[in-house]
Amino acid sequence: MNKIFFTTLCFLLPIVILAQAPTDTANIKVDTTGQRDLIDIATRLFKFSPRSNKQEKKQVYFSILPISTSVPGGSKALVTSTTAGFYLGDRKTTYLSSVTFAPYFNLKGRYGLPIHSSIWSPDNTYNVQGDIRFLVYPQYTWGLGGKRGEDEKLLVNFDYIRFYQSVLKRIKPYFYVGVGYNLDYYFSIKPDANNPNVTLPEFTGYPYGTTAGQNSFSSGLTLNAVYDTRQNSINPLPGIFGNFIYRHNAGFLGSDNNSQSLYLDFRKYISLTNDGPKNVVAFWSYYWTTISSGTPFLSLPGIGNDPYQRSGRGIEQNRYRGQSLIYFEAEYRRDITYDGLFGFVVFTNFNSASEPNTRRFAYINPAAGAGLRIKFNKRSDTNIALDYGFSKGYNGLIIGLGEAF
Repeated sequence: MNKIFFTTLCFLLPIVILAQAPTDTANIKVDTTGQRDLIDIATRLFKFSPRSNKQEKKQVYFSILPISTSVPGGSKALVTSTTAGFYLGDRKTTYLSSVTFAPYFNLKGRYGLPIHSSIWSPDNTYNVQGDIRFLVYPQYTWGLGGKRGEDEKLLVNFDYIRFYQSVLKRIKPYFYVGVGYNLDYYFSIKPDANNPNVTLPEFTGYPYGTTAGQNSFSSGLTLNAVYDTRQNSINPLPGIFGNFIYRHNAGFLGSDNNSQSLYLDFRKYISLTNDGPKNVVAFWSYYWTTISSGTPFLSLPGIGNDPYQRSGRGIEQNRYRGQSLIYFEAEYRRDITYDGLFGFVVFTNFNSASEPNTRRFAYINPAAGAGLRIKFNKRSDTNIALDYGFSKGYNGLIIGLGEAF
């Protein structure tokens, strides 16, 4: 009964909230009067001269956060997260574009160079989305489904190149349709040297992309549809977001296997007050599934490996992986101070990965947590996010720029 309730909730809640009348966030005036951020504090302490209003209209709003945190497979790494927000057109008719660059490295040869972008042309006529990564790090796997315990894991080393690019055109207000190209290249795949007698095919029971020393190459076209009433994706105002991605990896594009997948993403943001400090409830649900055989193991739906790598706070990345994955999260966001400098969030999330061969959702995996928000840049509404999440057998601190969703 619990499994049926969870699955039904994840599917029906987004439908119910999407059925509500959309909020016209493009006409919401962004008023930072009386707001305060870390840039204001630095300006006052070091007596910087503020930019004039004329200069401000063309400004790129940077937020930079150097931190030390853990990386997959253990050990600490230095991470420098940089977010740039900017407008390419009139703010009354154009959403905030954003580019996020979060490179990390440590002294054990682990590093990553991820760049994510969402560019809105003047008057929101086009939306260009990009996701580029080059990663060298290990990652734990627990195989498929949710049966294995926390200690039943295998460390897998690999290098990874990702190149995703899509272009969408506005068809109706808030509704965009387009195409894209996705490339995933995993190479030097092998279990960690501390497990010489364990092979990835035996451990996972999955035949695609698990042969030791074999590279895995996926190349395919995507069909994309987006419904978005949010003015600012870094820190969404009340509104709705829906995303549909159909991907077809094809041999004529160099893919190792012909395979297909589907990703459905729904989000709703509800403001509980009309003015004053932020008081928002946010919901997020997605369903990610393969719809044919041939998808490489490392590209299968996994928690924390969604397009934005933001799901599953309180759960280790890819702790649960399957041929299908369903996810739901709810979060309460509120300002602590009237000037918006400090705020807090409380969240909970649930996921279930399908069991091997059956595609049954047999296990529900919950997590919860809370976090502190510090306003870094009020112009782009970018927060420093300090979140602590926990689940059965795991807990962790997540530090970053911008909201989780």
